[in-house]
Amino acid sequence: MVKPTKVTNSIRRLRFESDEMTQAELASRVGITRQTLIAIEQGRYSPSLEVAFLIARAFGVAIDEVFGYPDGE
Repeated sequence: MVKPTKVTNSIRRLRFESDEMTQAELASRVGITRQTLIAIEQGRYSPSLEVAFLIARAFGVAIDEVFGYPDGE
């Protein structure tokens, strides 16, 4: 069984704020598979730093507007 990551994200919200961008569209822009994007969005997988920056860039926001990590961990 895969342990969920502690990294949180706002990808779903940002996709819908971006004219309801599909997972496939975002994955294509970032250069990853839709399945990988789904796993990241659902918190089952933490992206590499490079992919995290590419996702943030696709939305035109700072990386910390997309990803977070709980304080005190």
